[in-house]
Amino acid sequence: MAILVHEHTRVLVQGITGSEGSRATKEMLAYGTVVLAGVRPGKAGERVHGVPVFDTVIDALRVHPAITTSLIVVPASHVYAAAIEAIAAGIPLIVIMTEHVPVADSARIIAASRIAQVRVVGPSSVGIISPGKGKVGAIGSSEIAEVFTPGRTGVLSKSGGMTAEIAVTLRRAGLGISTAVGIGGDVLIGSDFVDMLRAFRDDEDTDAVVLFGEIGGAYEELAAAYLASGVWTKPVVAVVAGRFTETLPIGTTLGHAGAIVAAGCGSYRSKVAAFADAGVRIADRLEEIPILLHQLTYARHLAPSLRVHADGLIVHA
Repeated sequence: MAILVHEHTRVLVQGITGSEGSRATKEMLAYGTVVLAGVRPGKAGERVHGVPVFDTVIDALRVHPAITTSLIVVPASHVYAAAIEAIAAGIPLIVIMTEHVPVADSARIIAASRIAQVRVVGPSSVGIISPGKGKVGAIGSSEIAEVFTPGRTGVLSKSGGMTAEIAVTLRRAGLGISTAVGIGGDVLIGSDFVDMLRAFRDDEDTDAVVLFGEIGGAYEELAAAYLASGVWTKPVVAVVAGRFTETLPIGTTLGHAGAIVAAGCGSYRSKVAAFADAGVRIADRLEEIPILLHQLTYARHLAPSLRVHADGLIVHA
């Protein structure tokens, strides 16, 4: 039944009266997602695209107790307060689209969400889409919604733009998507690759996963360690952006929020090596993704005892 977002998802938009909140609401409604309410202090009684606006999250829940998900699209300086309000209200899934959230605020949000056992995706998440079932956030805008076709491949990505590019690549190859999750590219995020891989592992409608990583941080290395731990059985194809950085002088500053490379970790080379050591196939170009997926799926169905090494050799495990 896909992960996180499905036919029963009911959305609250915190920051619905702003331009980004209004646009996301309009596109979610157009896609068929049920948006029950919005929040903006001081704007209670207004409507945005027919969706009622409340002063607080609790006020919205009193009228719409079926809300399952909050999309936060408020200025960065207000994200902490908005997230804590949603966490305190017990909304199970919180997706934070806002960029440039202070790292200290993200840390406090993540800590509070873990205590409350609430899942947070983002900050800087483009959103989540389960094609044909629903979407939360800006992912799959009205111009490109059709490229996200239903299927059995999960997609995890730090990049919103590359999430759409991967969807196009899969669609051209006749492959569809169970759920695509933009986890965000910040230094600290609520749900990392490992968290999402665990969800896809237990999803009976996902046969394989495509993972798009970037330089900086250690989330890709952690995912590789998880995939090598023996608890994962589905095919995975990884794409790591940033090969060009291998030629840059040490100390070069890049613009991406999460692009911090420490000694021995976070570089393009370290991430590719970690995935290769875990037996994960790595696509150098997007066009290779469906080819590798077919190879891995074929070997898995041919004989469960077969394993495809990173160099493409199929051997007995």
